[in-house]
Amino acid sequence: MYYNWKEQTDTEELKIVCNLIRNGELVIFPTETVYGIGANALDPVAVGKIFIAKGRPSDNPLIVHLADRRKISEVADEITEMEQILIDNFMPGPFTIILKRKPIIPDIVTAGLDTVAVRIPQNIIAKGIITYAGVPVAAPSANISGKPSGTNIDDIRKELEGKVSAIVDGGETDIGIESTVVKVVNEVPIILRPGKITAEQIKEVAGDVKIDSKVFAKISSDEAVQSPGMKYKHYAPETKCQLVSYLNELDQIFYLKKLVKEYADNVVIIGFEEHEEKINLPYGKFLAISKKDDLEEYGKRIFSAIRYADSLKPNIILIEGVKRQGFGMAIMNRLLRTCEFNILE
Repeated sequence: MYYNWKEQTDTEELKIVCNLIRNGELVIFPTETVYGIGANALDPVAVGKIFIAKGRPSDNPLIVHLADRRKISEVADEITEMEQILIDNFMPGPFTIILKRKPIIPDIVTAGLDTVAVRIPQNIIAKGIITYAGVPVAAPSANISGKPSGTNIDDIRKELEGKVSAIVDGGETDIGIESTVVKVVNEVPIILRPGKITAEQIKEVAGDVKIDSKVFAKISSDEAVQSPGMKYKHYAPETKCQLVSYLNELDQIFYLKKLVKEYADNVVIIGFEEHEEKINLPYGKFLAISKKDDLEEYGKRIFSAIRYADSLKPNIILIEGVKRQGFGMAIMNRLLRTCEFNILE
């Protein structure tokens, strides 16, 4: 079933969607970050359907979405002072925290770990569904595993329709990049996956913050992970991608032009408006998705642009990188995995 809630939520349809979740079915719904594919987190059979629908490896833990902060104590235990500071400052919002898990959460949700990833979405549709379903909702990004996340229904409907019981269309997501994931170790927040909530913002309230060594590094397929999105190949289309990320603008343009010549007329560039005219692509296609200093717009549109570029079936997709600071850290984390660490810098 497809429900269009772009303008407003339909109360009767909301009841249907919530009943589906309570009864062990899968539902696609929007959050402020990306679309999620959700199931009752307390029902291991229902959660198992997520892994089947996405083709997701069972060693990749899921994020449990809750309606409000009061619900955290139902799924997590022994919350520390620093964890509470982060919860109070960043939830609800595009922020996920790894907490000690209570036995109520099935092993399949956590990949057998003794921790659980918890998030409280800010999006009004997600919040309504989770609230009225009355159960925590396990929900990874709504896409086939390893492919770019879905930021609008048009991008993901074809690949997932028939694998879920309901699709809720809330229009384009606001952020376009998955949530920041943090784990507190010895009362110091460690970013496992960067997102819209930046290291700078976390340090401001926590006094200190660390970046996990694997944020910009490869992780082998047999290595255990504590957070979604940490595996080596992720967010990737079928087409080979090359990330070009030079701090010097002249170098950036030079190497993009050089690669264009190598791949003749069958190339797509995803990049900045200011560079489209400077590169003056004689053939192929240039997808200018934002101005070079507008990281929020770049992050919001990057996954959809990658999906569109892939549909054009080029020999290669060239993607312009950004500085690895602020929200740029999250964008580069995703793009490195999109390009399987194939980067010029």
